[in-house]
Amino acid sequence: MAADLDERIEATLIALLAARSPASSICPSEVARALAPHDEAAWRALMPRVRTVAARLAARGQLRITRRGATLAPERLGCGPIRLHAPDSGPIKG
Repeated sequence: MAADLDERIEATLIALLAARSPASSICPSEVARALAPHDEAAWRALMPRVRTVAARLAARGQLRITRRGATLAPERLGCGPIRLHAPDSGPIKG
């Protein structure tokens, strides 16, 4: 079940980034809200999982994660707001 959820998160994240210009970013909450649009408690509960999936994509070079414009190492996200970007090398690939 967790793998299915991770796949849905990854697909949603990739789709949201693909719909933006290459220089744009998204907030992890956009991914969570897209998966549970009518249930605030549900999308908030998804946030840690979205961050985990984003970190995994970043570790594979498929995503760039920033805080205040600085790129973060996937294992050093900690707490606080982050932004998700397509990698510098081009569009994100699934």
